[in-house]
Amino acid sequence: MSKDPIHTDNAPSAIGTYSQAIRSGNQVYISGQIPLDPDSMEIVEGDFASRAHRVFQNIKAVSEEADAKLDHIVKITIYLTDLDNFATVNNVMEQYFNKPYPARAAIGVASLPKGSDIEADAILVVPTSAPRDLAKET
Repeated sequence: MSKDPIHTDNAPSAIGTYSQAIRSGNQVYISGQIPLDPDSMEIVEGDFASRAHRVFQNIKAVSEEADAKLDHIVKITIYLTDLDNFATVNNVMEQYFNKPYPARAAIGVASLPKGSDIEADAILVVPTSAPRDLAKET
């Protein structure tokens, strides 16, 4: 089994013992993304919609580094500390995803890293299983 790490400076660096994403064959597993600005590594300011946008921008950046698009996401899981924000998540997602939308779960949680109120992870299936050029990783 291949297990190739994916890293981009266009998304927040890992803040623990994990990779931004792992590619195995034609599947890419994106780690949970919170609304961190990749430059400052701080939660973006503004309303909940602004934070949701940052989460999807981070997922998009990691997807692109894996030579994929958001349309290659087959499953996304969203974690919310307040399920009253679910309608806002739907509105924001419509701006990033095309039909058919990925399978999704939305889960209410007590807390998230760095005090965030939203986190999302994703699974992508990319069109080719060709090995990545790991020279890009260094």
